[in-house]
Amino acid sequence: MVKSIIMSRNHLVATLKKSNKEFTKADIIHYVETEGIEMVNFMYPAGDGRLKTLNFVINNLSYLDAILTCGERVDGSSLFPFIEAGSSDLYVLPRYSTAFRDPFAEIPTVTMLCSYFDKDGKPLESSPEYTLHKACKAFRDVTGMEFEAMGELEYYVIAPRDGAYPATDQKGYHESAPFAKFNDLRTKCMSYIAQTGGQIKYGHSEVGNFTLNNTIYEQNEIEFLPVPAEDAADQLMLAKWVIRNLGYKNGFNITFSPKITTGKAGSGLHVHMRLMRDGKNMMLNDGKLSEEARKAIAGMMTLAPSITAFGNTNPTSYFRLVPHQEAPTNICWGDRNRSVLVRVPLGWNTSVDMCAIANHKGNSSHYDTTQKQTVEMRSPDGSADIYQLLAGLAVACRHGFETEKALEIADKTCVNVNIHDSENSEKLTSLAQLPANCTESADMLQKQRDIYQKYDVFSPRMIGGIIQKLREYNDTELLKHANNNPKIMQELVTRYFHCG
Repeated sequence: MVKSIIMSRNHLVATLKKSNKEFTKADIIHYVETEGIEMVNFMYPAGDGRLKTLNFVINNLSYLDAILTCGERVDGSSLFPFIEAGSSDLYVLPRYSTAFRDPFAEIPTVTMLCSYFDKDGKPLESSPEYTLHKACKAFRDVTGMEFEAMGELEYYVIAPRDGAYPATDQKGYHESAPFAKFNDLRTKCMSYIAQTGGQIKYGHSEVGNFTLNNTIYEQNEIEFLPVPAEDAADQLMLAKWVIRNLGYKNGFNITFSPKITTGKAGSGLHVHMRLMRDGKNMMLNDGKLSEEARKAIAGMMTLAPSITAFGNTNPTSYFRLVPHQEAPTNICWGDRNRSVLVRVPLGWNTSVDMCAIANHKGNSSHYDTTQKQTVEMRSPDGSADIYQLLAGLAVACRHGFETEKALEIADKTCVNVNIHDSENSEKLTSLAQLPANCTESADMLQKQRDIYQKYDVFSPRMIGGIIQKLREYNDTELLKHANNNPKIMQELVTRYFHCG
């Protein structure tokens, strides 16, 4: 733990010499005093899926103590569509564990994420981060395990074409410079995200790259390490904020949009999950996928249609979720198969010591590789409300443990073949399908809403607001019209270019 603190990229962790989970108000005040901090920022997620910011000048220590203790008032009706203007005042209270030195601020600044409270001083039932908190608690109460998650954040960098070392169209996976033009931007993003507390696994260029109207579109990905789901959501929110800011400061446009144009790779937000008990990963048993993991998968198979309401939130999401492409449309799962909705990736569960073989010097490794096994939900995209999405996945995994025939569901929906090959057509036709548009997604959420509202995890008002928003798109025939009319497609892409 001491070594981790010393090596932390978060300046407060390294300076205070303690884990961010142990931060107190006194620690924040001490850091502000000793490091010459002049401003404090509060940030909090709103209904549009973006972080909002409130700035404070530190006039004196008494004022600093006041804002750290009492927070501040905000207008909830301007932040969330489900809050009425007549009773809209909310409190935002900082969470000390999220504090970081703002890497963008010219004036020395400490930034913290906040939680919402209502007029009675109670956590706001419909707030994004509290919904996720309730979902994780319900999962823990039912299963006795912790729900951990990590995201794969895909995005496009857009810049004028320079003509040198052109990349191969749709062949950008793990490409190196100079064929990949924005590796340096990505590594700087990774460094800044780490400074905010993000636990990053790795970054690389992705499949999607193309040139259109003398403009380069290059897809990149930053993948995180598994952490408690509440932390995972905070880290992904801050990562999107960092990537957009660095793109803007370097003169590049950034988009997390699910789809930019037809025939080119869209951007997903794949989510890996693992179930932990007393620090042990419960996804494997004797080198095979455990009963606990298969129950969680069964829950995701059951609720997959309505999870799209949180993870695929505007019409362009369904330009990405089309048959016979890598993005899934069939509700099934499998081992390493990228045509499935939930994938079980390689988990280092071989008995072979690959490290010793690779190094040719008898170097033996003794690493507990069972910790690395996850399962991956592949339908969500960059339009997702991150807190609602992870809450929905926690509900789905919990529901698997509460379903009597969960293991039968898991067996029935498992595929070990490429379902798009003609010889497997019978298997393909037996599988249920994801919604084809926002309207169908809303219908499925309405049908399954009681499961999300169980244990008061999702509030009825939040579920009702999501359903209403999805139906207002009125997009039942939109995909068909857009496929036949590139102008419609481009108008929609432009409208939802900066979603999430």
